[in-house]
Amino acid sequence: MTTAVKPSPRERLLEAAATLTYRDGVNIGVEALCKAAGVSKRSMYQLFESKDELLAASLRERASAYVATLLPPADDGRPPRERILHVFAQVELQSGAPEFRGCPYLAVQIELKDQNHPASQVAHRIKENLTAFFRTEAEQGGANDPDLLARQLSLFFDGAAARAGIQADTLTGLITPTVTTLLDAADMR
Repeated sequence: MTTAVKPSPRERLLEAAATLTYRDGVNIGVEALCKAAGVSKRSMYQLFESKDELLAASLRERASAYVATLLPPADDGRPPRERILHVFAQVELQSGAPEFRGCPYLAVQIELKDQNHPASQVAHRIKENLTAFFRTEAEQGGANDPDLLARQLSLFFDGAAARAGIQADTLTGLITPTVTTLLDAADMR
């Protein structure tokens, strides 16, 4: 008989921070985080220097899983155009879930305002990496201005995720034609 291993206090805090900040925003209180994690405030401060550090660690911890849900595998053999469209198809798919609140990394940056906040810095790196992915694919696909196309795709990604996240719009039937127009305008193969 196997017994399930209970997550450590650190793991429970990271999970609580991810869940609560995505649902309720970064202003969630320390008490609420500790209660959700089943951890005392004393334990939290033994594990993390501050709530800010907990938020940053939570974002870092979730980054690879988040990226894995968006980006195609590096060696999937699809042409760059299809790889870019894959990212937007994933956003469209995710946006249909009732708990979808947009891109968690964009939300953190918008809420915090302070670009020097540890969580904002983590979020900024994740967003830069997405733009770099778009740039690399645009270069490989022969886009006439890969940097511009990457910035346009990032702008559309953030705007689409934000509008769907606040339930101002649905992405079904909107996202693929818009991205296709951008790719066509850039002579992307």
